[in-house]
Amino acid sequence: MLRTKSRVAHFALAIACVTLAIAGCSKKPSPPANPHPEPELRSAKPARPAHPSPLGKLPPHHAGKGPKLAIIIDDIGYDGSAADSVLALNFPITLSVLPNLPLSTEVADAAHRRGDQVMLHLPMQSEGEDAKAETVELRVGMRATEVNQILTNALASVPYVVGVNNHQGSAATSNAALMAELMPALKKRNLFFIDSRTEKTTVAYDAAKKAGVRAASRKVFLDDVATREAVITQLKLAAKDAQRDGSCIAIGHPKPATIAALADAQPHLAALGVQLVFASDLVQ
Repeated sequence: MLRTKSRVAHFALAIACVTLAIAGCSKKPSPPANPHPEPELRSAKPARPAHPSPLGKLPPHHAGKGPKLAIIIDDIGYDGSAADSVLALNFPITLSVLPNLPLSTEVADAAHRRGDQVMLHLPMQSEGEDAKAETVELRVGMRATEVNQILTNALASVPYVVGVNNHQGSAATSNAALMAELMPALKKRNLFFIDSRTEKTTVAYDAAKKAGVRAASRKVFLDDVATREAVITQLKLAAKDAQRDGSCIAIGHPKPATIAALADAQPHLAALGVQLVFASDLVQ
């Protein structure tokens, strides 16, 4: 009887040992302490945001029926405060940004985030021997490879571009051979062209249409005379052209007088039945 009890006790002890062994194997050992812990990962210091602006986005834009006016503001990229004043306008604006300036990329980013439209203000050769030349510009006599390289480099510094207009360029836009080299490069990139018409003898619009590039021409300059009253007069002229022709493109610059006139323009233009739109709405 004792022998039987002893066997039972030994058997129970053996089962207990097996159970403990299985439990010990299933428990994962704690990892050893790392004597050289890696530093806590931190997100990289954020880059300075593209030209900062406290403004929210524009409401969705839909070009309706009736007379339309597109306002292009040229020469953007030199001055951050001037760019902010343009971005503060409460209607659709097309900003034409000069390439390769300190603020070119930042302003284009800010305009795109707000919902405005970005164009490339492409430097071109002016008329006259004493005309001030840009550091890099399209010049009469350039071949397609040179034109394409200048355009590629310019677009690299101005993101979100949907179209191009000429900066200066009275000699360039009057030269049929140079315009014939430029327009296929725009066509390949699906960019439209707005002829700023800095010279009456321009052939740029005709060259664009011949190459199958969507295009339009400027009708009104807003601020040849840089006073608020003069800009208002030009806005009224642009509205009248839009009513007569169905559409009008006006070009101005980020001057204080221009911005002051534009800041109050929308209600007055709306009262005349003129809708403010982007440049892309008026190219054909």
